[in-house]
Amino acid sequence: MPRRSILLFAAACLVVAAALAVVTVVLVQRADEGRSAYGTGAEVASTGQPQLGGPFQLVDQDGRAVDQSLLEGKWSLVFFGFTYCPDYCPTTLTMLEATKRRLGDRADELQIVFITVDPERDSPQALKDYLSSDGFPEGVIGLTGTPRQIADVARAYGAPYQRVGEGEGYTMNHGLTIYLMGPDGGFRAPLGHDLGPERAAQVIERVMARG
Repeated sequence: MPRRSILLFAAACLVVAAALAVVTVVLVQRADEGRSAYGTGAEVASTGQPQLGGPFQLVDQDGRAVDQSLLEGKWSLVFFGFTYCPDYCPTTLTMLEATKRRLGDRADELQIVFITVDPERDSPQALKDYLSSDGFPEGVIGLTGTPRQIADVARAYGAPYQRVGEGEGYTMNHGLTIYLMGPDGGFRAPLGHDLGPERAAQVIERVMARG
């Protein structure tokens, strides 16, 4: 991958991280680790919360047209990735399922939404096959669309991605932030993919308690 492309993608990720952390940031410190309980992300208080998310038009893994109303009525964990992802996407989906189990009686209030950044290969059927693989959590909602639709929703969430390579063997670089959305469809907090199920569940419960 050309050095210039690597630097540009890294710069885009840094800009997104800075935007999420700006203004009033509420950090839960872990004294034994010396880092935020939000992993690579940070919860942003309502007084300075970034305006992430918004209207979108996509298609789920069953071929049904969906829009932003999909996020209404439940808490949602929105994650951007792709089915050919060899590491971060499978491990993140597994972590999110473990996180959901730790919510106990409130687990049914939370849904996991996986939005592809690779619409060229990730058709609804490809998403369905991928998300139904053994070891993956049940009930994950997979979303795809046209390249323009994916670009629009990724931009709305501040989720960077970039195609790397040519031909059939290309891959995708993408951001690793998990977006916690409230039952009104509005952004509540970013979670780091490396947070771990126990700490992630604690953060989600705390945000849920605030509504």
